[in-house]
Amino acid sequence: MKRFRLLTACLPLALVALPALAQDLAMTAGKNAKVVIDNDKVRVIELQMAPGQSTGMHSHGDNIVVFLSSGMAMQTMADGTTRAMERKPGEVIWSDPVTHDTKNTGKAMVRTLIIELKEPKP
Repeated sequence: MKRFRLLTACLPLALVALPALAQDLAMTAGKNAKVVIDNDKVRVIELQMAPGQSTGMHSHGDNIVVFLSSGMAMQTMADGTTRAMERKPGEVIWSDPVTHDTKNTGKAMVRTLIIELKEPKP
């Protein structure tokens, strides 16, 4: 009976904590994402996606995305809404915190740098 109560008490915590752990781009995109810088101020991820590949649902804080190649993608937001994008090499965008999945819908490899800003420590 005590084990059942403990399990019942811990289950909601696990249901909240596990998805949060799985929402890091470096984890959800697997070998397609390479962390090239990670310090107390920023984390820079080089992302490469072949046609049809997806990042998996993940979250970012404030970030800047630099497009190293042209490409087409479909973003699916956490609420299920979608938006199509077409980007050119050298394009740079700002993004507020977001949870989304991005799929390469084009016919070529897409390469980007994602620069995630970290909150300063007091």
